[in-house]
Amino acid sequence: MILLPAVDISRGKAVRLRQGDFEQETVYADDPLEAARSFVAAGARFLHIVDLDGAREGEPANLHHLGRIRDELDVPVQFGGGLRSIGSIRRALTAGADRVVLGTAAYTDPDFLDEALAAFTARILVAVDVRGGQVSVAGWTRDTQMGAEEVIRRMQQRGATRFAYTNVDRDGMLEGPDSEEVRRVSAAVRGRFLYSGGISSLDDLVKLRSLRLLNLAGVIAGKALYEGRFAVREGQKALD
Repeated sequence: MILLPAVDISRGKAVRLRQGDFEQETVYADDPLEAARSFVAAGARFLHIVDLDGAREGEPANLHHLGRIRDELDVPVQFGGGLRSIGSIRRALTAGADRVVLGTAAYTDPDFLDEALAAFTARILVAVDVRGGQVSVAGWTRDTQMGAEEVIRRMQQRGATRFAYTNVDRDGMLEGPDSEEVRRVSAAVRGRFLYSGGISSLDDLVKLRSLRLLNLAGVIAGKALYEGRFAVREGQKALD
C-alpha cells in the first residue's frame, strides 16, 4: 500500500475541509506547491490533488497549480475536481496528472464515463464519496440516494476498475477509519481502491494494513500530516 498526501486547493491555497463543508476550511499553506514540496521532501511517493474550486464550479480551476507541482516535483500525481468532460480530462493529463479522479459526471453522464474509460483506461479512478451512508456528488452538495456498494457495482458494470473511496463524515475529523466499512468496500471492489477519511495516527494506518485486503492499494491522508500527527515516511513505513 502507498500513502498519498492530499493537497486540496481552494482559492489558490492548500486547505482542508471538515466533513466536506466549504464553510469549515482551514488554510495550511498559502501556496499549494509549497505544501506539495514539503510532502515530497518528507518522502511522499505519490500526491493526491483535489481542485475544490473545480468541484464546486464543474470545471477545473487550478490546472496551473497542477502544472507547477509537476514541473517542480518528480513524483506521480492524481488529480480530481470538476472533471466532467473529455476535454477537461485531457487538459488535466496535459497539465501533468498521471491519473484523474472522476466524480459527478461519472454518475450523471454514463456516456461520458464510457468514453473516458475507453480512452484513458488505467488512468481513471471513480470517486465514491459517502456522506450519511449515501454517495454524494457536485462537491459533496448533493446525494445520489445510493449506497457505496450499489454504486461500485454499477460503475464496475460499465468497466471501472479503480476507485477512490472517501467517508466524508469522517474526513477532517481525525476519528480514524471504520474497519468494517473498509472491509465492505473491499468486498464490493473487483479491481483496486484507495481509502480516505478520518486518518489520524500511525495506528490507523497499521489497522488498515492489518486488514490484509489485497485490493486496498493505498490510503489518502491530509489533516493528520499537516498537523504533525505523523510524518510521511513514518506513515509509509506503517503501510509497508
